[in-house]
Amino acid sequence: MRLYDDAVLVLKGYEGQEELRQSYLDHLSAHPDGMWKACRDGHVTASALVIDPAQERVLLTLHKKLRMWLQMGGHCEPVDGTLAAAALREGTEESGVAGLTLLPGGPVRLDRHPTPCAWHYDVQYAALAPAGSVEAISDESLDLRWFPYAQVADVADESVVRLLEATRARL
Repeated sequence: MRLYDDAVLVLKGYEGQEELRQSYLDHLSAHPDGMWKACRDGHVTASALVIDPAQERVLLTLHKKLRMWLQMGGHCEPVDGTLAAAALREGTEESGVAGLTLLPGGPVRLDRHPTPCAWHYDVQYAALAPAGSVEAISDESLDLRWFPYAQVADVADESVVRLLEATRARL
């Protein structure tokens, strides 16, 4: 199955955020290249909030270009067979944490936002960090840090706070 087809299936099965979900499906219907960075009208991205429920904390990256504390994530690549695989790849690459597993149940949230390259139609997952995991900063980050749940709203924007809330509700 192509990544495009997987994205359509994932979005059709996603429950909640109906108007936003439909805008993702409309975008993909109008743009057969809507999964890729080359689509200047916007593209689907995949992200993963790396979370350690046992210690009630999340790992955020200080994004090099945006200079904001965000979850791990980014553009889909040809090696990604599914949106879930893209989110897991991005989470692993940007966190350096081996052995991440996605929280069951598919995407946690959708978040559409402008970026310097184009609109991002972000499909947001949550990734569970294994006990004792060690993070390693990537070249896409200025910093990488664990934050207790209660501190996320102090450092990150509302989209990250909403993602954390939705993730915690699913745990």
